[in-house]
Amino acid sequence: MDRYAPLRHRTIALVGLMGVGKSSVGRRLANALDLPFRDADSEVEAAAGRSISDIFVDMGEEAFREGERRVIARLLDQEPHVLATGGGAFMNEQTRALIKAKAVSVWLKADLEVLARRVSRKDSRPLLAGKDPLSVLKAQAAARYPLYSEADIVVETGDAAHQVTLEQLIAALSAFFAGSPA
Repeated sequence: MDRYAPLRHRTIALVGLMGVGKSSVGRRLANALDLPFRDADSEVEAAAGRSISDIFVDMGEEAFREGERRVIARLLDQEPHVLATGGGAFMNEQTRALIKAKAVSVWLKADLEVLARRVSRKDSRPLLAGKDPLSVLKAQAAARYPLYSEADIVVETGDAAHQVTLEQLIAALSAFFAGSPA
């Protein structure tokens, strides 16, 4: 019997702060479950024909969030897949409601110092431009954690290897679906 079959009936939406591994762990999860993987940020860039940084500079965060909401709504109408959302996507009330209605949400959570170390390796994050990553993450955690806590599942990732996080995620999803009607 295929032990992952129950995990393939609904889209799995990963939420959490930047750097927590939504995309990298999401790709591994999709591969393990034999599901398609969608990255909301990449899909927004493809739809807009420009980078997220350019969208932020040229149009502002509000315009980006509206485009993100529309893209996620479209993705949630597709067959089940693993969806890595942008860090702020779950803050939008409409997006959060769509995810709750059409997917299983998983909050990937890690220590802020670990995240600050990870995100400081890239300079492609518009919300960090010219700022201290740990300060930005602390402010985001204060604002976002209350809403992230509405996710169906919480997985504390720590500073573990992606494989360890993947195993934790699959175990949490299996437990969730075992107690949830398909």
